[in-house]
Amino acid sequence: MTAGTVVFVWRRIPPPFLIGGAEVSQQLLAEEFAVAGWRTLYLASHEPPWSTGSDLPAMLRQLTDLGIPYEHRESTAELRYTYNGVTVRVVPQARLAAALDGVLRELPPDLVVTSQEGSADLAAAARPRATVAGWLHSVSATGLHVLDGKPHYALATSRFVLSRTPASQAAVLFYPPFRPTGAAGTVGGRDGDLLMVNPVPAKGAALLHRLAELLPDRRFTLVEGWWDTSAEFARHPNVTYVSRTYDMDALYRRHRLLLVPSVVEDAFPRVIVEAALAGLPAVGSTRGGIPEAIVTPGLLTPPDDHVAWVSLIRSLTSGRLAGLAGTVQGRAVPLTRPCLPELAAAGVIPR
Repeated sequence: MTAGTVVFVWRRIPPPFLIGGAEVSQQLLAEEFAVAGWRTLYLASHEPPWSTGSDLPAMLRQLTDLGIPYEHRESTAELRYTYNGVTVRVVPQARLAAALDGVLRELPPDLVVTSQEGSADLAAAARPRATVAGWLHSVSATGLHVLDGKPHYALATSRFVLSRTPASQAAVLFYPPFRPTGAAGTVGGRDGDLLMVNPVPAKGAALLHRLAELLPDRRFTLVEGWWDTSAEFARHPNVTYVSRTYDMDALYRRHRLLLVPSVVEDAFPRVIVEAALAGLPAVGSTRGGIPEAIVTPGLLTPPDDHVAWVSLIRSLTSGRLAGLAGTVQGRAVPLTRPCLPELAAAGVIPR
């Protein structure tokens, strides 16, 4: 496969500062390009589009803690470093468009990948000078916004997302990248019970409150996602709240069942596949791409039917969970595949 130059550009923060599934997916693909010999640049901002402040001080502290050398240009508030073979440039929001213009002139790249907030302008700016792929991480207005910039290709992160992509767009089914994991532990050896990640309203926080009340004999572990909601769950004695962590695999291996009760139409939740790779089955809502990720209809229920959720959770005995562990892991392993051949087959990058 021919190697070239690829630029990932968006208005969110760069690797290794992860917040959600889109961040993880883009980091893993960028790293795969770098391993394959591509010159790989990740251009991002230290001022998240949903914030009025800068994450730069926290980023500098974390890079120092991780022992990653960096260059901080205080006069322009720009940060540069290399992470897992990927060259990273981080600038203020107001300078991102100009930084992209400079990159397009200096390199120039063979491929530009962009997505999420404000990505339509980035796609439109890059389109005359490079092949542009807009990555559709969701079917929300934010997720589909990049299509307004008329990218050459749209990377649909699931069949569900593909079904919501306009027929006029050159769309490619492109499941997220996943890292292989080690052997899964046995269900009987797990000391955790029910796990849920990102307990915010859109992801089913209201249902979690009801489940904690209706299943007082069960233990819930909730992991901080988009923001800290620990105070909202403090009243439940059977709930343990965990701060945001980069070591999700350890949590997957300790628990018996993952809960994914989203009320919004999630595209293809990474947590379902990540958990499955560790032998952790999931039950989820019937919304969006969750059924596509879970596959088994009997593990799905509407997010607003707490009675059905209680019944389903109680029906999953240790024996059933042990049988499901191998099944879900077997389904997930193929998603740890190399991704660049798929992009080459679709014409997004040269063969």
